Amino acid sequence: MAPSTPSVPASQQPASTPTQPSPVEGGGSAGSGNFVFKLPDVGEGTAEAELVGWHVKVGDAVTEDQLLAEVMTDKATVELTSPVAGTVVALHGEAGQQLPVGGPLVSFNVEGKGNQAVAAAAPAPSTAQAQSPSPQSGEGTKPVPSVPLSGGPKPAEQGSRGAAPQRQLSARNERPLASPAVRNRARDLGLELQFVPGSGPAGRIEHGDLDAYVSSGGLTPSASGASTGSTYAKAEGTTETRIIGLRRKIAEKMAESVRRIPHITYVEEIDVTALEELRAHLNATKKKDQPKLNVLPFIARAIVVALRDQPTINSHYDDEAGVLTTHAAVHLGIAAQTPNGLMVPVVRHAEARDPYDTALEIARVSGAAKDGSAKRDELSGSTITITSLGTLGGITHTPIINHPEVAIVGPNKIAERVVVKDGQMVVRKMMNLSSSFDHRIVDGHDAAVFVQRIKGLLEHPATLWMG
Repeated sequence: MAPSTPSVPASQQPASTPTQPSPVEGGGSAGSGNFVFKLPDVGEGTAEAELVGWHVKVGDAVTEDQLLAEVMTDKATVELTSPVAGTVVALHGEAGQQLPVGGPLVSFNVEGKGNQAVAAAAPAPSTAQAQSPSPQSGEGTKPVPSVPLSGGPKPAEQGSRGAAPQRQLSARNERPLASPAVRNRARDLGLELQFVPGSGPAGRIEHGDLDAYVSSGGLTPSASGASTGSTYAKAEGTTETRIIGLRRKIAEKMAESVRRIPHITYVEEIDVTALEELRAHLNATKKKDQPKLNVLPFIARAIVVALRDQPTINSHYDDEAGVLTTHAAVHLGIAAQTPNGLMVPVVRHAEARDPYDTALEIARVSGAAKDGSAKRDELSGSTITITSLGTLGGITHTPIINHPEVAIVGPNKIAERVVVKDGQMVVRKMMNLSSSFDHRIVDGHDAAVFVQRIKGLLEHPATLWMG
């Protein structure tokens, strides 16, 4: 499972400890007219942060509070905004690089009162010293080329600053540049941002681009133009993509789980005909303020009940300390695909919820993970996880355990199949359940008993909330 890192504005982060250097500095490392913005402590005493990407480039004129960059710690992805208005003269880092807290992040050239304030902040060094960080600091004297976030062109592709903005179309496998407001509006309009040409800096998508895209009937320039060449053409070349940010965290977490946990996967088919009939009845008779039910609240309840007989499966295993911590509460992780990658929001105290409450909470935490508003405590602390690929089809899969948990349950698609029941061939609604267990803690026999208990509950859904 992926590490969970919600995007949190820097203004909402805990204040830097007194021992950390001030994130805004003038004069000490920059002369008159120069202003150095240092990387603040964006976590709780963090020593460094990974630079996810830049939202500006050298030469850009920025305003106060304009978004400069995104950085990631082990706990969150944080947007950093400019403390001053000025012109960017140096970017001190590349995407994927680990930067020290208190080190220079962006150097600006500022004007007017800003120049005076910066010049008066400390004794003015020589001109040569003022224009670049000290070589002993490890930063060097050459400004680092800006590295845009996914979806933006490289600086060499952007042309001169005086040229009219060119409409850029993001590659389908990249995340386009856009503000949260634009993303929310695009979601409301049902638009996929990777198909919307952006006219802003580095191909950034603005509100006007959404309007133009809708007015054009959703046709991109390439889609609306007449094809004059061959329908089929040879593809040449390769693309190298640096794995950084959340994708790097996901990669590390998956590798850790597979490396440290000996998985055993057990697959069983379940007749959910009665469950589907009950679900249809509940949806047809629900109150206006109650949500429509899918199958997940019922699976969640079956897991809760099955854990009563096998509480060890609701545990965290610290293999370094050799300690198994078994939890009384069932905090259910819901693996969710988001625009940024895989996250696991948590439904807390699933044992105390009815199907409607469970459905509401699954929708709430999953939605928060997808739109980037999830809080840190909503993305950590699960004791067992559900990973559902059923909406995409598929007969079975081998889910990877969310370390340090010891089990994960994976429902697959529900489909009508011909089965033999009481000696007769009948059509039933069937679902396969793919579950993985940490074989150091859960024996194969116990894994099978756990899944069979879930099967029995789902095949007789009236028993789910009995007792």
